[in-house]
Amino acid sequence: MSGARIGFIGLGIMGSRMAAKLADANFELTVWNRTTSVARQWAAEHRATVAATPAQVAAASDVVITIVVNGEQVEQLLLGPDGAAQGASKGLLCIDMSTIAPATTRAIGEQLAQYGIDFIDAPVTGSSPGAESGTLTIMAGGSAEQIARAQPIFDVLGAKTVHCGPLGDGQSAKLLSNAISATNAAVLAQVLVIAEHAGLNLDALLAVIDSGSAGSTISKLKGEVMLTRDYQPLFRLDHMLKDVNLALDLAAETDTPFDYAQQTRILLEQASAAGFGDQDFAAVIEALQPRGDQTG
Repeated sequence: MSGARIGFIGLGIMGSRMAAKLADANFELTVWNRTTSVARQWAAEHRATVAATPAQVAAASDVVITIVVNGEQVEQLLLGPDGAAQGASKGLLCIDMSTIAPATTRAIGEQLAQYGIDFIDAPVTGSSPGAESGTLTIMAGGSAEQIARAQPIFDVLGAKTVHCGPLGDGQSAKLLSNAISATNAAVLAQVLVIAEHAGLNLDALLAVIDSGSAGSTISKLKGEVMLTRDYQPLFRLDHMLKDVNLALDLAAETDTPFDYAQQTRILLEQASAAGFGDQDFAAVIEALQPRGDQTG
């Protein structure tokens, strides 16, 4: 993969940071973003080329990475008019690092195969700090040969790559992992609201939580955020709601109850309806408080 030309589609919170790591590693990048001005500014800062369409990205690349909001966008960008498949040569490797439904991933892979294009799913966890530092965990689905081909890229973007199984299994692992993260955040929010109403020192409570078996990455990342209500998005609440919905779809496909995720979805929906959808998912705590109530 040394010297590989990489196309990067999607320069949002995660994508912009991940693409920057690849640029810093001296990969030749061609980028596309829905908002062209964002792509131009990013490319000027990182010595990359801006393409007019995803098809042009593919024509200039050996590997195309997508990281966008949902499955519909991935399908459109890879298979739609001016999509990557329209400009690709046989043997192109497409890596989708978005978080979408496993069934959608497999369907896209079947269609790309008709063009002679390889496809793997590789969603990530670690939020924007992990993207910026190159310490993401990458959950990959595809053949061993395809994963090996992508590994030099993954080594730049992440600290750990887990080959979860065939195409789509990376997405399944990510969705279930995110459902745990969202539910942890919802439980933490409920605890903080109860503690506030009981008159406890919330900073002291967080110190206790973080030093014991109740501590988690979520308590460390989101506890103080919930107290200060500083919801600068590392991972948008509406994106987490989308992932929880997809995890519940996966549970339904296997005829398996997922009651905790269902309750978490209700709280995320309420926080989104209250106007916090574009904020960090720590804002789930807003679903538990009357409007105007102040934590801390």
